[in-house]
Amino acid sequence: MRTLKKIRECLQDLACPIKAMSLQRFFKTGGESDKFLGITVPEQRQLAKTYRELSDNNLKILLASPLHEERLTALLILVLQYKKADALRQKQIYNFYFANITGINNWDLVDLSAPYIVGLYLLDKDKKFLHKLITAKNLWKRRIAIVATWQFIRNNDFKETLALAEKTLSDKEDLIHKANGWMLREVGKRDFATLDNFLRKHYQNMPRTMLRYAIEKYPEKLRLAYLHGKV
Repeated sequence: MRTLKKIRECLQDLACPIKAMSLQRFFKTGGESDKFLGITVPEQRQLAKTYRELSDNNLKILLASPLHEERLTALLILVLQYKKADALRQKQIYNFYFANITGINNWDLVDLSAPYIVGLYLLDKDKKFLHKLITAKNLWKRRIAIVATWQFIRNNDFKETLALAEKTLSDKEDLIHKANGWMLREVGKRDFATLDNFLRKHYQNMPRTMLRYAIEKYPEKLRLAYLHGKV
């Protein structure tokens, strides 16, 4: 517990009330209001490196914290541990991640962890679980499913990204539209034809935010054609 006390003391030493107020406004999303200390991600990454050997019991305590930075630092530690772990430990981290999923409840917490734990773990495994996760009522579980596919995209496997995007075309949450658009844009960076075929099929029924994110890197003329419905 001494190590847990030390990492919490370090976080308190790094706290900045002015930044905390700004982050409080910036991250008020999904109907939830988080509590912030006002610490930058690079500072938390450095702290995660220092305490990368933190035990699961202590990580669990941090993930249950009301403080955003305590939860994010715990997730950054898990990402570092996963990177160096053998297959057995990777499976343990993956299971631990979902056992403590209630603490992964903001978009940055998802985006800085899901691709590097969930995505990497499922890279060479059955991906049916993501299709179950995408039907969850919880916004963050759905975002985890989508953002995790970034690892598949990096390996030129676009199937799950496209399937999950198609399943959530009518999702009510803007943060899901943004996640879908982001992942579709990543597909387009590697395979323009695959993205364009998907967009031509769905763009008229696609949330505007999702479309804008997906075509962000498109040539200007084609981008405007999509936005004006003249493709």
